[in-house]
Amino acid sequence: MNLTILQYDASYDAGTAAAMAGLGVGMMIFYLLVYLFYGYCLYKIFQKAGREDAWAAFIPIYNIVVLLDIVKKPAWWLILFFIPFVNLFASWMVNDRLAKGFGKETPLYTVLLFFLGFIFIPVLAFGSDVYDKTRIPDDQ
Repeated sequence: MNLTILQYDASYDAGTAAAMAGLGVGMMIFYLLVYLFYGYCLYKIFQKAGREDAWAAFIPIYNIVVLLDIVKKPAWWLILFFIPFVNLFASWMVNDRLAKGFGKETPLYTVLLFFLGFIFIPVLAFGSDVYDKTRIPDDQ
């Protein structure tokens, strides 16, 4: 009978464990700052779109519902963001309509927003572009 006995791995000393914990805390703080920055960018976009509830940019899931309302898509589209591969299509459509709302009619801006959103979402948020809801078609 061959039984495997769990053995204590002494290769991790206290210094290594402390370094790993510090790295984990550091990454958590970094991602919190990234989340707050992205939330602030969405906050500015929601304000430009004339939303009274711009604070919703910091609430997960609900910020997508508000964004769907801004780009004139029904709230049930939220479900599409949870379906693999379909979420890519939904994200593409939202980015395209958001770009059109800010007067960026070229498909290139949609591509840039889709693939480089971490650069172009802040450009929409802090740029001088003005949101106009009449630029987005009513095809719900």
